[in-house]
Amino acid sequence: MKNITSIKISLLFFVLSCCQFYANERNRSLKMNLTILSKDTLKANKKNSFKATLVIDPPKISATGNQTYCPQTNIKIVETFDIDHDPLETATEAGYIQISSGYANGTDRLELSNPAAHPNVLSNWDVLTGKLKLTNLSGGNISYTDLEAAIKDIVFSNSSATASGTRTFSITIGQANYLPSTQHYYLFVPSIGITWTQAKKAAEESTYYGLKGYLATLLTKEEADLSGKQATGAGWIGGSDAQTEGVWKWVTGPEAGTNMSFTFWNNSEPNNLGEEDYAHITSNVGITGSWNDLSDTGSLSGDYQPKGYIVEFGGMPGELPLQIAASTQITIPTITNTTTGKVCDSGTVTLTATASAGTISWYDSATGGALLHTGSTPFITPTINTTTTFYVDAGCEINRRPVVATVNYTPNTPTVTSATVSRCGAGSVTLEADSNIGNINWFTTPTGGSSVFNGKVFNTPSITQNTTYYAEAYNDICINTTRVPVDVIIYTPPVVTNEEVILCQLGTKILDAGITGVTYLWSTNETTQTIEVSTPGTFTVTVTSPAPESCSSTKTIKVIQHEIPVIKKIEVDERSVTINLSNPNDYFEYSVDGSFFQDSNVFYNVPGGLQTAYIREKNGCLGATQDFVVLVFPSFFTPNNDNYNDSWEVIGMEFFPQAQVTIFDRYGKFLTQLNASRMSWDGTFNKLPLPASDYWYSIKVNNDLPIMKGHFSLKR
Repeated sequence: MKNITSIKISLLFFVLSCCQFYANERNRSLKMNLTILSKDTLKANKKNSFKATLVIDPPKISATGNQTYCPQTNIKIVETFDIDHDPLETATEAGYIQISSGYANGTDRLELSNPAAHPNVLSNWDVLTGKLKLTNLSGGNISYTDLEAAIKDIVFSNSSATASGTRTFSITIGQANYLPSTQHYYLFVPSIGITWTQAKKAAEESTYYGLKGYLATLLTKEEADLSGKQATGAGWIGGSDAQTEGVWKWVTGPEAGTNMSFTFWNNSEPNNLGEEDYAHITSNVGITGSWNDLSDTGSLSGDYQPKGYIVEFGGMPGELPLQIAASTQITIPTITNTTTGKVCDSGTVTLTATASAGTISWYDSATGGALLHTGSTPFITPTINTTTTFYVDAGCEINRRPVVATVNYTPNTPTVTSATVSRCGAGSVTLEADSNIGNINWFTTPTGGSSVFNGKVFNTPSITQNTTYYAEAYNDICINTTRVPVDVIIYTPPVVTNEEVILCQLGTKILDAGITGVTYLWSTNETTQTIEVSTPGTFTVTVTSPAPESCSSTKTIKVIQHEIPVIKKIEVDERSVTINLSNPNDYFEYSVDGSFFQDSNVFYNVPGGLQTAYIREKNGCLGATQDFVVLVFPSFFTPNNDNYNDSWEVIGMEFFPQAQVTIFDRYGKFLTQLNASRMSWDGTFNKLPLPASDYWYSIKVNNDLPIMKGHFSLKR
């Protein structure tokens, strides 16, 4: 027998009435398929079987409700609610209402009000997940009619007087948590010890009303809270850094391959140890609902043993959002921002406030009192002459916020410590001013301009010329515009020049301050313009100009003593002369003729005979002299009676009475000896002329000097 694709209406209702149980229990999809077989399907021979396919639409849920809520009261979570269901399906397993965002565990609560009006409904509140479950009191499925009526009577309450924020309620007939901001569904699937790889495969093989599942990709704090803090268990999610160590990506769902820009890692996580490449929501460790990185298997027991996985449904390519869920929200009206205001002396003040919801109301006391203004427009206070606190509320009358309207008083004209302040030379001065209240601003102009300093004591920047500053008193926004001048006068100190002067040994020196018309104080305690000193050292004199300037400058005079030169010895090497002192200094200069002086103590080509060495101090101090003799040995002589070089004699020998000169021929034969009685040689031996040749000499000047030797030529 062939499969049928359509049947008569009468047959359709007959089959439905017989098989309603199967229709209700069957897994739903976007189009629910119900296949009904004849009794022949139970036989081995299926030729006589037939199959009917019935299409049942999933229910569509709609709700409205965007309300304000005052803490410690009850409010229904919906203003209107409707379940549009297929007439062929009139019941479902359960209904779920969850506080899907903003949930305050411990103070928020959902409950069924007036339970007597809903005798067939059983409600169960789960404080961990913030979810209320509605089922049939007698077991089995709950009818859509009962479910719709019960949800209209679900109320929210918060027990804290200081509660704030917004609560979003998700309403669905599925067990998965629904998040209105993403329109996705999140379901924890318990499975002790399941690996990440196994969980990924299992998630991708699961469906939810036709939506394809995947390991959850949690992109916002709302998603992380719903799948962590408000989940019944903890387990794997779809993040991994297996591809590149330390680079965490989502590897499942529509976000596969994208970096994890939002994360909610536990303290010190991820630690990227070894093969810990997979993200896992771990319970009972650190921050509630936060993530750890684990290996593919996790631990075999304990807190890091996988307990299951989080499946996310929705958002895959080509999928449209389901309509099996709806959402509403309530907002607790609170004042979110206020601005204070100020006035000088007396007047009105403009105050503003913004609120998360509700109607803004202004009062004159923290509780009770008079209502002064309502609405979001600024509140203009009555005229006040003292600082006054007003109170603003967003509508619940339990959390008024104080807003201060400040009255400041205008200060008196400032008084200055001194109207004229002077100093000697460029630099900073200290100016002082005060008033009865407030503080002082300093200006460089009598009106307008910008303040150059704020404070009662003003240490000015360096000033090089006469300047006037102006003190202005203010108290917050209240300014006394009468500015008081303070003149700063810069006096020029006396101009002095430091010196170095030369003091001759055994002499005196007059030291001069170098300026007249002032008072003097020397380091020697003398008070005259000049003083006389006879010792070297550093002397100072402080000169002070007459009042009102009374400016002082200090001159330093360094007195340097120059010694009298002391000749130690004079060394003569043929015609080179070196003058050696016991106290050589660079301020001495030398001469061997008394006219030409030089810094060097060495002279060359000094004439023979008696000479004088002169040493003097360059600045005119006492010098020293000493005679010396230069012996000159002629290099040749020509005994030809022409009156030029006719004899050989040692120039300067006459100054050494004990000197002896012995002359030899080239072979060492003694020829003659010269002394004080015979000073020259005529080139003869035994009165006979000797031939032209080189002859040798040795001279002994005295017992203190070494014997000098040399040779000369006899030319004919």
